Amino acid sequence: MVWIVGVEAFDSAVARALWRAYYTEVSDRWFLARGGVGTEPEELERGIAATSGSELEPPGGRLLVAWYDGEPVGSAGVRLLDGSTAELTRVFLQKWVRGKGGAALLVGAAEDAARELGATEMVLDTRSDLVEARNLYKRLGYVETEPHNDSPYAEHWFRKRLDAVG
Repeated sequence: MVWIVGVEAFDSAVARALWRAYYTEVSDRWFLARGGVGTEPEELERGIAATSGSELEPPGGRLLVAWYDGEPVGSAGVRLLDGSTAELTRVFLQKWVRGKGGAALLVGAAEDAARELGATEMVLDTRSDLVEARNLYKRLGYVETEPHNDSPYAEHWFRKRLDAVG
């Protein structure tokens, strides 16, 4: 099986389908952890519609899509926050391809995209219940740090220097 990662328009059918899958999973995990039930359908649709992804549009952003054996299975977004800092967002892989190396590949491609945009540092936030994500970021050299935003869903913030490749 072969991995391919490429840039995708934030509003393409592929991007919209991956955003729906990502948002559904993280929203359901949030509500299940706090109340034992998944996301109400109306709440899910509001949440999906609330973020178009336009912040990932060039020239200040990129949406990357991972393809596995010819099928779109994951995404990672990068957007410039300022002239030297990029934010990593929307890192997601379908469950059936997790553990096959795609997450590190996606994050590495996102770091390369951030460098191409002129960033020397990448920041991100995540939640406590997304243990797999926190472990991935630590394994890839991200260091937990003070908050860089006031997202109501963020519980952990990470940072990594991008000066050197790798």
